[in-house]
Amino acid sequence: MTELNLSALIPEALPLPPALLGESPLWHPVEQCLYFVDIPGKALHRCDADGGDHRRWYFDSEPACCAPRVGGGLLLAMRDGLWQFDPESGRRSRLAEPPYDPAGQRYNDGKVDPQGRFWCGTIDDARRPQAALFRHDARGTVRMAEGITTSNGLAFSPDGRTLYRSDTKAHQVLAHDFDGQDGSLSRQRLFAQWAPRADGQSLDDYGGRPDGAAVDARGRYWVAMFEGGHIACLTPEGRVLGTLRLPVRCPTMCTFGGQDLRTLYITTARHGRPADELAAQPLAGCLLRVRLPEPGLPAHCVLPT
Repeated sequence: MTELNLSALIPEALPLPPALLGESPLWHPVEQCLYFVDIPGKALHRCDADGGDHRRWYFDSEPACCAPRVGGGLLLAMRDGLWQFDPESGRRSRLAEPPYDPAGQRYNDGKVDPQGRFWCGTIDDARRPQAALFRHDARGTVRMAEGITTSNGLAFSPDGRTLYRSDTKAHQVLAHDFDGQDGSLSRQRLFAQWAPRADGQSLDDYGGRPDGAAVDARGRYWVAMFEGGHIACLTPEGRVLGTLRLPVRCPTMCTFGGQDLRTLYITTARHGRPADELAAQPLAGCLLRVRLPEPGLPAHCVLPT
C-alpha cells in the first residue's frame, strides 16, 4: 500500500465539555449519531456529527463501551456486567453478570463481529496480566483469550476473517484468524510491536502504546497511541503507513463516522495527567475529529440475547 502523508490534516475539537477519560466512540449506523463514554466520569454521551444535540446519562458504575442492538437501544459493557440500555427512557436491564471479580477488574474495549456477537476485553485494576477477552452471544459469555493486562484495539478486517486486539501495556497488537460461522479464533500472531518507555525516558521521545482502534474500508488499522500524541495507520500486514499528529498526548480510541464514514472521531484523556501537560494541551479530554480521503467500516449491530 502507498505511504500516507497525513501531516496536512489538522484535527479539530468538537464543542463539547472535555471528558476525564473519553473512550470507545461509536458511530451509530441507524441513528446516525456518535456515542462515547467517560469511564471515571461514569457517563455515556451522545451527539450529532458536529457535536450538537448533546445528551448524557450518568450511572453508578463505570461504562466501558457501547454497541448498537438490532431492534434499537444499546448494549452497555460496564464494570458490573452487560446491560441493555434504552437512551430514550434512560432505563437499563442486566443481560449478563460480569465473568470476573468486579472488585479488581472491569470491562474495557468492545466491538461487534459481522455475525452480531459482542466481543469485549477487560482491564485489571492493578495492571496484572490477569485480564481476558470475552465473546458474548445468545449462548452466554465465553473466555476467548487470557494473560492480558489491558485489552484494547478490537477490530475486524473488511472480509470478517481477521480479528485484531491490542494489549496496551505490552505495547503490541495481535491478530487472529476468525471463523465467523462458529466465532472461534486461531493462528494468533504478532501484528505490530512498539518499544516500551525506558526508565527516565522523556514523553517527548516516547512513541506511545496502542490503545483503541478502527479499520477502514481498505483494511488499514488505525490505532490511538496513548501518550504518543498520534494515531498510527498500519497496513493489513502491520507496517506503519502514516502518522496523524494530534494536539493532545493521550488519544484513547478512534472510529469512522459521519454520513460517508470519512470523518475520524478521536476520544482523548485528561484524567491523571500532570498539571503542566494539561496547561500546554487545553484540548486534552476533548472529542476530536478530522476528515479523511477514504471511508471506514460501519459498526455492526448486536443480535438480541
